[in-house]
Amino acid sequence: MIKRQLYSQIIEKYGKGKSIVLVGPRQVGKTTLLHTILKEKKHLFLDGDDPTVRALLEHVNTEQLKSIIGDFKFVFIDEAQRIPNIGLTLKIITDQFEEVQLLVSGSSAFELKNLTNEPLTGRKFQFSLLPISWKEFESNVGYLKATQQLEQRILYGMYPDIINNLGDEIELLTNLADSYLYKDILPYHSIKKPEILEKLVQALAYQIGQEVSFNELSRVLGIDKNTVSAYIDILENNYVIFRLPSFSKNLRSEIKKSQKIYFYDLGIRNAVIRDFRSLNLRQDKGMLWENFLVTERLKSNLYNKNYSKAYFWRTTRQQEVDYVETSHDSIVAYEFKWSNKQKVKIPKTFENTYDLKVEVIDIKNFRSFVNVQ
Repeated sequence: MIKRQLYSQIIEKYGKGKSIVLVGPRQVGKTTLLHTILKEKKHLFLDGDDPTVRALLEHVNTEQLKSIIGDFKFVFIDEAQRIPNIGLTLKIITDQFEEVQLLVSGSSAFELKNLTNEPLTGRKFQFSLLPISWKEFESNVGYLKATQQLEQRILYGMYPDIINNLGDEIELLTNLADSYLYKDILPYHSIKKPEILEKLVQALAYQIGQEVSFNELSRVLGIDKNTVSAYIDILENNYVIFRLPSFSKNLRSEIKKSQKIYFYDLGIRNAVIRDFRSLNLRQDKGMLWENFLVTERLKSNLYNKNYSKAYFWRTTRQQEVDYVETSHDSIVAYEFKWSNKQKVKIPKTFENTYDLKVEVIDIKNFRSFVNVQ
């Protein structure tokens, strides 16, 4: 098993009178991580996918919970978003069973946040687990092997099952993309036209690293702009995509309200458009590299509790910097290139305005960018 960076962070929160909530996409290893953490502990495991468990926990009072929990000091509720009224149940356990450490996992940020935000306000430590990070991967397989597999990871992504089953990536990713996108998301959100969601995901997959126009997507898909926005919210809350807003501070010519959209996992992205060709055959190699770097930086910042804000920068004259990060009063900026032999043109307007140098990130130096300390 690939050791996850959150392992020690979760253990550190034991016994502090709060529940531990772990959210993230399906199949990224949430259940495995919590089972590993609890391996040496006698614990009660309650599976939200089990109809009996759902019925048991849906309407439950303190006395009933005493019977269910018994003498267990650790309680792990998996797929908690599937259990109706789970927020109140979690609140009772946290408040009334002070000797019990409650651990909860859920696949959908949207569902679990709605179920736990109010009841668990001030009563939880929440963590997000994403597909394997580059640091986790390199720590597991070693620097040399990780470097040799860089192109595979860009093509097939970083889901644990994909990494652990070399040779079966395309079949596994196709099944994962279909089941996760269209079977898991649709029932939760009452989407009346699933074919529209599928076309939207495909359209976004072709536009990674580019500015996204809701008006244009609305015209292409034949739906109103509000529906496009609502569907993108659903995809973002279910860890399929995330947004990168535009950075603007000083210049009148800076684009102020634009955004780019990236995929949390490139294997899912490539499965959506059914394109697993080698990088040297692809026109979208630069887009894939950009998505890979931005996503890995996001994971690194998340796990290292680096609360900086990320942007891209562009002007109305199409001057651009791929990635800008702000933290307190500091700004850093980066331009992404696959090859260090590619000619790079850095906008002097940006460097002069913000008094900094834009660093170029390529395959030779990317490790320092994706392994933020």
